[in-house]
Amino acid sequence: MSNAPSTPLAPNDPRDRFAHEALRLLGPAPANWVPRHDGIDHDVLVVGGGQSGAALSFALRRAGIAEVSVIDAAPDAQRAGVWLTRARMHKLRTLKNLVGPEGPVSALGFQAWYESRHGLEAYAALDRIPRTDWAAYLDWFRHITATGVRYGTRLVGFEAAGQGAVPHFRVRLEVDGQERIETARKLVFANGVAGSGAPFVPELLANAVAGGLAAHTGHAIDFAALEGKRVAVIGAAASAFDAAAVALEHGAAAVHLFARRDHLAATPVARVRGYPGLYDNYFALPDATRWHHAARYRRLGTTPPPDSVQRVLAFPNFHLHLGAPWRGVTQNGNRLVAHVHDEHFHFDFAIAGTGYSHELSERPELAGIAELVLRWRDRFEAPAHERDDELAAAPYLGTGLELVEKTAGTAPWLRDIHVYNPGGFASTGLPLGDVPGMRGYVPAIVRRISEDLVLADLPLHEARTRAEVAPDFGPELYAGALWQGEARLQVA
Repeated sequence: MSNAPSTPLAPNDPRDRFAHEALRLLGPAPANWVPRHDGIDHDVLVVGGGQSGAALSFALRRAGIAEVSVIDAAPDAQRAGVWLTRARMHKLRTLKNLVGPEGPVSALGFQAWYESRHGLEAYAALDRIPRTDWAAYLDWFRHITATGVRYGTRLVGFEAAGQGAVPHFRVRLEVDGQERIETARKLVFANGVAGSGAPFVPELLANAVAGGLAAHTGHAIDFAALEGKRVAVIGAAASAFDAAAVALEHGAAAVHLFARRDHLAATPVARVRGYPGLYDNYFALPDATRWHHAARYRRLGTTPPPDSVQRVLAFPNFHLHLGAPWRGVTQNGNRLVAHVHDEHFHFDFAIAGTGYSHELSERPELAGIAELVLRWRDRFEAPAHERDDELAAAPYLGTGLELVEKTAGTAPWLRDIHVYNPGGFASTGLPLGDVPGMRGYVPAIVRRISEDLVLADLPLHEARTRAEVAPDFGPELYAGALWQGEARLQVA
């Protein structure tokens, strides 16, 4: 039961002739080789229809795994993912030439798409990819690869099925407000930055958020309503600067950004390890090495791109506070009073650019398995100078980005749940879901899913591969050329 067509859509734009030619030369996807079983709706259910879901669906189908369904809670493609909703930067923060959802089929990549529409010189002039162009490209990629997404479909919960020919899950979905039960053998969580937890809202802001006087950068924010208002932004990573900029661009009277550190993080520490030799073999590194890289990255802080900082500096009513953590906040009518050192600041609205947790129990659909999952804290004891409790709560993933059971034998079915969101950062060294991780980790998931599906049905594959095979021809084809011996030839 798959929602995606099995062949690419017919050409309908002359600019896409190279993409269609690449798909033609690639040939049709291999026939589905996964045996069908009664009661199984999907071999793979991908949760999330953004760039990661599209990449995984395409790669799985190219591996001959056709019964793949992609769901997204957003009502339509325009509101799926982050690029036209919660993302507020002008440009992507990654290099423009990284391998994206196209995998090895470069004619389906952003560069090919952009050059076909704007020319080679226009692409060469880009320093980074404009956000809205990336959104348009992803929409095109889903179209050109015939990647179907069931929008308006939310995962509510799931449980391992106790009976059946093969291991699988009973999945509870909410489809247009109605509950629906389906089954799937594999689950892949490709559901974005909060996919393994939730937006982290400081406790001192919880009441303000509940009262509509504050929001997290991961929430929908009515920036037009901030015109003429005094706005506070807590945090100094890229998302915080982007939110501050949008508030200013919508006419906020003043925006104050508060950072805990006495400086802005400007050291891109991940750059020194951004080469294939390390990332391609990251799972071979000792746990202590992987932990060090993740903890160092978090300790030094996420660096906002220079243009994100310059974007707010263009406004004289932007004010930066360094070494200024909030000590408390009180509500005075419809205004917030922030207590910072010995000063009090009055604001109409506050935005928390404070990141995301990786605590599985904070997601309703994962709360039931949270205590069964192996975390980094269960596997590795960090040295005191690298202690990071938030990082320690992250799931410890296997090499196919699968969950691992904390106690052997208690939940072996966890291996059929794959994580492709930032909850896997400590394990992979990359923020899964972003473009840099696609080249290596989309294939890693596909390989593991393929392997597991084969082994789960090994008796059927044994029978299939040991079956009698009818010959393509009989001995009559070559009978006239058989050697008869020299003497017999002379008599003849």
